[in-house]
Amino acid sequence: MNVVLTLLLVVQILSALTMIGLILMQHGKGADAGAAFGGGGAGSASLFGASGGANFMSRSTAVLAAVFLGCTLGLAYFGNLRTAAPSSGSVLEGVVTPAQPADASQQIPGTTPANGAAPAPAAATPAPTGAGQIPAK
Repeated sequence: MNVVLTLLLVVQILSALTMIGLILMQHGKGADAGAAFGGGGAGSASLFGASGGANFMSRSTAVLAAVFLGCTLGLAYFGNLRTAAPSSGSVLEGVVTPAQPADASQQIPGTTPANGAAPAPAAATPAPTGAGQIPAK
């Protein structure tokens, strides 16, 4: 399962980077208006032809976007698979509670010890000071 997730992640990253490059190489719709006013005519037909560049790049971008979306959906599906479902579906079944100290000297202040004796007096703790203290009203 980890191989599938790693493969999907690599394909997604490569398609994203290639799609970013293709989008940055494309010219916007405003570039045609600038060329109509004498902004340059020879450079538009250099690499892929007069209209072939827009079609090739826009189709390549659409294919890469579909690959990116497919990888994203695959990562979401395989990333959320559960191996073993809990019996009742409760999230709290997996919580581990800390063990209570057996010695009265280690007892949490304000709680009753296991042997039924009186609780140990709480040590005086100084009031917090500094930037983390909330000012009183």
